[in-house]
Amino acid sequence: MSSSIDSLALNPVPGFCVKSNVLQLAVVPRTAIVLPPSDTLGTLSNTPITIPKGLKVFINIAWDTNVPPPPPDAENAIQKAMHGQESKSNSGCFIPAVVSDLRDDKDKAGKPALVVDCVFNTSIKSRTLKEADFKAFIIELALQRVESHTSLLLSRQIGTPNIASKGKPVSRQVRVPGLLFPPGHQYHKSDTKTPLIQELASPVATASTPTVKGILKSVVPTWSWTLTKDQRKIRFMINVPNLTHAHISNSTLDVEPRRVILHVPSLYDLDINLDVEQDTESVASHGRLGEGVTGFKRFKDLDVDGAKAEWQVAEKVIVLLA
Repeated sequence: MSSSIDSLALNPVPGFCVKSNVLQLAVVPRTAIVLPPSDTLGTLSNTPITIPKGLKVFINIAWDTNVPPPPPDAENAIQKAMHGQESKSNSGCFIPAVVSDLRDDKDKAGKPALVVDCVFNTSIKSRTLKEADFKAFIIELALQRVESHTSLLLSRQIGTPNIASKGKPVSRQVRVPGLLFPPGHQYHKSDTKTPLIQELASPVATASTPTVKGILKSVVPTWSWTLTKDQRKIRFMINVPNLTHAHISNSTLDVEPRRVILHVPSLYDLDINLDVEQDTESVASHGRLGEGVTGFKRFKDLDVDGAKAEWQVAEKVIVLLA
């Protein structure tokens, strides 16, 4: 919703594949299904799907130059994370990645399986091939990003099939904040506009930056919503108890006509899709009890240009009006 966010084309180049499995049954929304060529309707399904425990998941680690590279000052934090050392700041640990939606496939025995792509910047490819520790770090990071994106819990008892990828990584358009690209990069943009998230002054002291040990894992924050009195806008309340001033500069809150995406590196990842129906159990975990996300589908598109968000420090919540 700002000039600093560009829509870029991804055509991922396969790197290597990791095989894991689901540790517990999960009900997750699927925003898109890749259909077989015989299906000429191109239908998309937003119906939640039940993922059984033990189902295989193939993660394609892939490369693309249009994914932002690691920040220039990330190396020290990466080294500490790789060696399980604590750090007073997690900002340097952030290595951008783009995770695809889940898609159906089968394993060698013909049994059902899922495939997902995790795409990193091409600049880390050679290091991944040369340094075993760094490759293990990227694999763990990919597992965490997929867990955050899909809400699945994946086993760390992994396999590495002798294939570059399980099927071809999906080409698609993604929206990437220009601030994530380093100065001098063709897609770098400095946003001089008023930031979307503005801090509200509070007399209550905020928590200090949490210490970090090893590779940090983002979580899906709890949230709720209400309609404004005139029922023309939706007010989202996102609980962010561990958010601090140090996180704000690297955080993004993207508002699209039917979607809200919050990303706080190594802390929070939230993707609210107004067109995805969720059952009561799922909504109880990630949204408002009762009516739930199913109520969103009847609403008109969010007011992208007029959206406003505030970080209410005392309440430890981000309030978005759109």
